[in-house]
Order: sequence, then C-alpha cells, then structure tokens
Amino acid sequence: MSSTVVIGTQWGDEGKGKIVDYFAKDAEFVVRFQGGNNAGHTIVVDEEVYKLHIVPSGVIQGKKGVIGNGCVVDPLVLTDEISMLEDRGVSLNLFISDRAHVIMPYHKLLDGAEERVRGSGKIGTTKRGIGPCYSDKIARRGIRIGDLLSEKQLRNRLQRILPSKKELFTVFQIDESLNEDEIVKEYLAIGKKLKSYVTDTSLMLHQAFNDQKRVLFEGAQGTMLDVDFGTYPFTTSSHVIAGGVCSGAGVGPNKIGAIIGIVKAYTTRVGEGPLPTELSDDVGHHLQEKGHEFGTTTSRPRRCGWLDLMVVKHACMLSGVTHLAITKLDVLNGLDKVKICIGYKLRGKKLDGFPAAIEDVGEVEPVYKEFKGWNDFKRPSSLSDLPMQAQSYLSFIETFLGISLKVVSTGPKRDETFVIES
Repeated sequence: MSSTVVIGTQWGDEGKGKIVDYFAKDAEFVVRFQGGNNAGHTIVVDEEVYKLHIVPSGVIQGKKGVIGNGCVVDPLVLTDEISMLEDRGVSLNLFISDRAHVIMPYHKLLDGAEERVRGSGKIGTTKRGIGPCYSDKIARRGIRIGDLLSEKQLRNRLQRILPSKKELFTVFQIDESLNEDEIVKEYLAIGKKLKSYVTDTSLMLHQAFNDQKRVLFEGAQGTMLDVDFGTYPFTTSSHVIAGGVCSGAGVGPNKIGAIIGIVKAYTTRVGEGPLPTELSDDVGHHLQEKGHEFGTTTSRPRRCGWLDLMVVKHACMLSGVTHLAITKLDVLNGLDKVKICIGYKLRGKKLDGFPAAIEDVGEVEPVYKEFKGWNDFKRPSSLSDLPMQAQSYLSFIETFLGISLKVVSTGPKRDETFVIES
C-alpha cells in the first residue's frame, strides 16, 4: 500500500506538522482531509520557521499539496498563505478540491456571536467561522470552492442563503450588513486568483494510486476534538480520526496503509473543556514554558498535564493506529519524576474506556504510574542514546498500547528526529 495517514491522538498540537514534514520526503502527494484554518502546523527548516494553517505541510518540500473536499477554506487566509510561501521562495504545487466548502464573511461573524451568547458555557472556538461553515454544509446551504468560479452559481447560492443570515444577524444583534453585490465582487475576484489550483482532487488521487504514487494524509487537530468521539461539545466540527480520510479526500478504505499516531510525551489542550491530567503547579508551568505551548493559530496558552494513555488508547482504537510517533520528549528533561495516566476511576469504579458524557470526563480520577526523571540529552540519533529512564518511559508506552514505536522527536528541528527500525 502506498499511503500513510498521520493523525493526532490527543487534543491537537502534538507536533503533526513536523512529523508530516519528516515523512513527506518519501511522498509525492500530501493531503489535508478535514478542518480549516483553525489548525496550525509549525515546521522548522534549518533556521526558517513556517507556520501553516490550511496549506498542507508537505509543500515546504516541494510536494504536491492537496486541500481535500472535507476541508473548509477561508479563501482570504488561503491567498495570504500562498503569497507568504511564494515570497519566501517556496515553489508551490497546490491543488484545491472544487467540492471543499468556503468560509464566508457571515460565518466568522456568527461564530463570534454564538460564542458570546454561550457565556460561561462557551466551547473555546477560534471564531474563524469553521463551525458555522460546517453547519451550513450539513444543512445543504453551503458555498463550495467551485462556486467561486461562476458568477451565476455564486449569485444563486447567495440569494438562497443571505435572507436567513440577515435574520440571524438581527437575532444575534450583529451590526453588519450583507450586500450580495459586494460579496459577489470580492469572492469572484478571489476565485480568479485560486482558479489555477482548483480541480477534482478525488479523481486526481485515484489516478495517483493507479500510478503507484506515494500519498501522505495529514490530519488537523487531534482525536479528542473529533466531533463524534472527542470531548463533545468541546470539539471541532469534523472527523479527525483516520476514517475521515475516506470521506474527506474521496478515497476508498482499501487505499489506506500505515496509520501513524502522533503522541506528545505529555498532554496539552487549548480552550475550554475538561483535561483529566491537567497540572496547575510548577510542573505544569515547566511543560508550558519549555514546550513553548502557545497555539500556532491563536497564540493562546495551552493547558498542560501528564501523558494520558486512556486518551491515547481511545484514539489508537478508533483510527487503527499501526505505529506511534512520540514528540517533545525533550520537554520532560530535568524533571525529578514523570507520571503517566494508565486508568480512570469514576465515582469509585474503574473505567474500561473513555467516557462519552462531558460531565463524566470532568469527574474522572486519573490513576498514575510514576517513573524516575532524567537529565538533558544531546540530540540522540537512536533509542540507545537516550537515558535509561527515558527508554523505560517509551518502552512502557509501547507495551501499554501494544503498538510499535516508529519515530521519536526530541526537538523542533528536522535533525532532532530518529526512526526506530522494526
């Protein structure tokens, strides 16, 4: 099989961008299959730092980047990102599905208004219009990338959509106008800029598989933000798990090969919602500061805690993870002891799986296994270069999950990564 899927096993921010960049060297296509510019991937090449939000990470290496039909696209953000990459000398080889849905101005305004109305019950949205855009997609009143190439199609869509949006603006007391002619003019102009990138990407990927090309599927966010299996309602609005590849890229399940689950060596979360292993003490501060735990997209500080293997086990089960990639192991350097959550108790009862109800997630009591800490290591090139305590930490994760460890990352740079051969 010529495809690999990279997914996050926690709440996102696991370092997928770096791992995708690492595996992209052996791929011809790198495909985003869900999410929008609420995601952020940071890639460090030599001393150059690239922060990407919707363009697939593999384009930095000159690979064919595909934005699949399962994504939602803010064309303003996309054109800015394209310009940024071209200005920095990246030769862009980009393809955008004509079926991907478009984040419109009213989506962003409604996103912020809905979050404001939620008050203390806010879900921590990035207010970039992702949720309202997916809502319109499911309600069959969306605008797709292909519509930006035809004035007739775009006007037809807007004439159906705008009356109800204006009513919602009144309800949410949004003091903004929605002018059909202005929107048509602006978005047709953007459509002209993007036209050369727009195609039937599912057909293109089908041909790529027929030609035995190597394809890498790049997930955004993490499993615990999946709209079905995450900590609902504190989730994103799409399917983050490996199964989302099929519907989000238009490929059959028989096209999926290896599934790499990215596991940060500790746990982080941005925004609202429970985090069972959260640390609000000096250790939590150490993880946040040493791990530079601030959102790529939002710059919001990430909440930090010990590694939660109940979360990772849940994620690996859902996506059929075949190999693990551990990231940010170096952030644990210098701690006297480290812990791993190996189980949950809820009102005195041991749980076998991850609870569905958000109220239960907020009440679980983590069960920990403690390990001796370790001191700094200098750019290891193999597992044996790590301190024995760090080796024991990784070995336990591998044994607990029953999944082989494939990659270990010990820093943000490309050469701070090593592969464990089977």
